[in-house]
Amino acid sequence: MFRNYLKIAWRNLWRNKVFSFINVMGLTVGLTACFFIFLYVHFELSYDSFHTKGDRIYRLACDVKTPSEIIKGGSTPWPFAPNLQHDFPEVEAFTRFSFANLLVKKDNVSFQEENTLFADSSLFRVFDFKLVKGNPQTALKEKCSIVFSRTAAKKYFGDKDPIGQTLLLTGDLLPCTVTGIMEDMPGNSQIKADMLVSMSTNTERFNPGIDQQWGNFGAITFLLLKPHTNIAALEAKFPDFIERHNGKERKAAQMFYTLLLEPLKEVYLHSTRDGFESGSITNVYIFSVIAIFILFIACINFINLTTARSVERAKEIGIRKVVGATKMELIRQFIGECVLLCLIAFALTIILFAALLPMFNLLAGKTISTGIFENPWYIVTLLVAAIGIGLLAGFYPALVLSSFKPVTVLKGRFATGTKGIILRKGLVVTQFAISIALIIGTLVVYLQMNYMHSKDLGFNKAQMLVIDTHGDNAKEAFKQAISGLPRVQLVATSSSVPGAANFGAYSEIENKQGDMQVANLDLYSIDYDYLKQYQIKVVAGRAFSRDFGTDTAEAMIMNEAAVKLFGYASSDEAIGKHFRQWGRDGKIIGVIKNFHFRSLQEDIKPLTMRIKPNECDMISVNVASGNLSGTIAAIEGKWKALLPNRPFNYYFLDEFFDRQYRTEERFGKLFFNFAVLAIFISCLGLLGLASYSALQRTREIGIRKVMGASVRDIVNLLSKEFLKLVFISFLIATPVAWYFMHQWLQIFAYRISITWWVFAAAGIIALLIAIGTISFQAIKAALADPVKSMRVE
Repeated sequence: MFRNYLKIAWRNLWRNKVFSFINVMGLTVGLTACFFIFLYVHFELSYDSFHTKGDRIYRLACDVKTPSEIIKGGSTPWPFAPNLQHDFPEVEAFTRFSFANLLVKKDNVSFQEENTLFADSSLFRVFDFKLVKGNPQTALKEKCSIVFSRTAAKKYFGDKDPIGQTLLLTGDLLPCTVTGIMEDMPGNSQIKADMLVSMSTNTERFNPGIDQQWGNFGAITFLLLKPHTNIAALEAKFPDFIERHNGKERKAAQMFYTLLLEPLKEVYLHSTRDGFESGSITNVYIFSVIAIFILFIACINFINLTTARSVERAKEIGIRKVVGATKMELIRQFIGECVLLCLIAFALTIILFAALLPMFNLLAGKTISTGIFENPWYIVTLLVAAIGIGLLAGFYPALVLSSFKPVTVLKGRFATGTKGIILRKGLVVTQFAISIALIIGTLVVYLQMNYMHSKDLGFNKAQMLVIDTHGDNAKEAFKQAISGLPRVQLVATSSSVPGAANFGAYSEIENKQGDMQVANLDLYSIDYDYLKQYQIKVVAGRAFSRDFGTDTAEAMIMNEAAVKLFGYASSDEAIGKHFRQWGRDGKIIGVIKNFHFRSLQEDIKPLTMRIKPNECDMISVNVASGNLSGTIAAIEGKWKALLPNRPFNYYFLDEFFDRQYRTEERFGKLFFNFAVLAIFISCLGLLGLASYSALQRTREIGIRKVMGASVRDIVNLLSKEFLKLVFISFLIATPVAWYFMHQWLQIFAYRISITWWVFAAAGIIALLIAIGTISFQAIKAALADPVKSMRVE
């Protein structure tokens, strides 16, 4: 019986090659797109899930309230973690991380290890990062201990055993010992590092006494809590803990702390605080919805084409019923045909997936999967999905086809029912409404990305080469040496550049009322040429000048956002006001125009600038266009002569600043590609229905042509019905797309407005796609010989 069903199904599919091809192609593309999205969503949701104690690990976050603002931070002061473990039995263990960028030297080879973390010795007790060599209990216990990832160790030692080997760190050539080798941290870990250095190296060697500084933020802290700990009850004890240890100092400084616990598994997707790598739960939701849409459109195509062809199979069903076939047998037969189509699509999906996976990983910006056979459950999941789609999508057509009355269909009086026509039209409207909504979404994402790249940032970033000296003693000599190069126009130094991390400084500024108002303000240490080089406009007062000897100790410049924070109606009012910041007292000498020193996803924050040459490790070089490679080579030559122990690394500021939008750009590219696939599947369905409509009206078209109808008249006849459906789809899609894209834009502090022409453009694009799809078949039908058309029975 099964063999007979299979044979009939195959013959039927082969007899209707065009419709079978459209169905298989739609299902294949739909399955492939959905499977890619499934892997992406699964990967994003799996972050940090490999830690066996993950449900007991929490990140310690801290809100800092000052008279000026509330700062929601992802880091804490250094003494918090050890004292929390001492005071609360609920805390089983803790580990802290701190970012580092260290020079590592072995023999005559040097590397600037940017992906480095200081970490407490309890790291391997809290987290399940696998140590393949060394003792996890002691690997990071002693000062000057190093743990490498397997890849990083190979870079330094090749195939030799690195355990016990000595390397030199930083410009001071501090000897450190390799005490462990760990597996490369998984791609779905928010914590990633190629090199771990014992925290005691930081707290005892680089920053002695930092463990006692209750106001010094910089430790990213994770707590391992004991099983069944009541999180709310533990958080309720934190205010008393802060009051006991640091209450008087905080009150004097007018800075008040609130501690919170964030579950490890929610930090990556749900937290908006700074820290390690972060994702977006909104993007996960969006792609999940797109996957459902694509699958839904593919199923709609299947149902539409199958039920539309019901007239062709009516006599077959009538004869089979007459010879004894039951309704259930017919249902099994038709569902079997659907499942067969889906199994063919499943096989093609595997081939297509394997071919497109490298491209998908590139678009996603991470290795989502190394191959479909990486995990056997992927194949099983895809197979179950294909069979499930075949069963669900085939059930309604099977029910409709098996319900035909043999007496009616064998007399030739069968016609498609009104309900069937309404259903098909409703499904076409649905799939095109989804497609138009995706077109609108794609346009909005593109316009927002273009806006972020083209917006005036308030500073010059063109032809700006940035070099980090990492505080090398020869940095000033290097600056002077490259200043005289032919194509170097201007050189300036600073502690940070736009788009890079910078320090927050405890500050007291005289406000409008004459009081010293406390605030935590971003601070740039700069030299005299910085404002000129970056073309940052001074709107009140003056810039720093070598003519004023007190500028190095008693002068501050702030931006317009800071002026507003302290209550001044105009920038001129802030000039001459008193400030205290990190042990320095002085006057505000100038106000600069706001510029975007952070991402456009954030509002412009209050910023202060001071002359502090010893903290200016970043060298910005404005180079002339033309012979850029020669200029860089000349700069590198000076570097090697003056800083021979450090590798020469540089970047261009415009590219560096735009890296902040890398996540959004990847989202935009993925969104665009999946939207195109959804539209393609919709077009396949529309092409199939247009083809079938032309086939059903073959004799009518022939008669109309004999009566004088032109090709244009025939095309209009066949097209207008479908174009009406596209117009209805547009009316449905527009408000829905506006609502969801408006919500997405709220994550950006600076964003576009969704204007009417975006919807008009989407409607025109959808209309052109529909016309192009329908016209192909309509013109083909209109050009057919009317004599042959009228012979069709």
